[in-house]
Amino acid sequence: MDAEQIRQLLLEVQAGQIDPDEALERLRILPYEDLGFARVDLHRSLRKGAPEVVFCQNKTAEQVSAILQRLWQHHDRVMGTRATYDLAAAVRQTLPEARYDPISRLITLSRKDLPPPTEEDPFALVVCAGTSDLPVAEEAAQTLEFFGDRTLRAYDVGVAGLHRLLDQRQLLFAADVILSVAGMEGALTSVIGGLVSCPVIGVPTSVGYGASFDGLAALLSMLNSCSPGVAVVNIDNGFGAAQFAHLILQRLKRKGDG
Repeated sequence: MDAEQIRQLLLEVQAGQIDPDEALERLRILPYEDLGFARVDLHRSLRKGAPEVVFCQNKTAEQVSAILQRLWQHHDRVMGTRATYDLAAAVRQTLPEARYDPISRLITLSRKDLPPPTEEDPFALVVCAGTSDLPVAEEAAQTLEFFGDRTLRAYDVGVAGLHRLLDQRQLLFAADVILSVAGMEGALTSVIGGLVSCPVIGVPTSVGYGASFDGLAALLSMLNSCSPGVAVVNIDNGFGAAQFAHLILQRLKRKGDG
């Protein structure tokens, strides 16, 4: 249940359309619902502005379906991350309206579309070093789009061919926040951080040969960046980077509207 739904519930009580006891019963489960194997946070949209997102990895299809079902009963927009094709297919047996993207590995449910962003809105630019980084980059980009943020992309612009990145300099200079997604040695993030004046979120990926240590080398490179204004999320955490970028964009948008 989000703020608008609570407001509507209170208006219905005020108008005599709903008995106060019925309204109280609806509000009683507001903080969370205990499913035995999970406590579904139904209060998160009030605190954070968006419902709980389900991390699907290592959960069974039955568990993911049950959690998504409960969230779907209380929210108009619901998301699950890190879902395999088979898991998503099983979820759709229970929730046929669920959509799945095999690149980002996101499951989404939506009863209504958010207002489309305009060209005047602040925007996030998702940059990735190579095509192998696309799953993490698309997890970030599609999460931002699901939240209603204006999102642009610049893909396969890694430092092995620096001219490819420099060709995107107008986008880089215009962005309000940049998500830099890279594996191997993760140098892309430092290069971008040294070029732009907006916040840069480094997203190391587990892409690379043995000495990349499943993304640890990229993570340490980004953490040790000499470029100012760089923050770093965990390895392969496109969703976390998108959440952080979303908070920045929402603050900028509210200031612009004010």
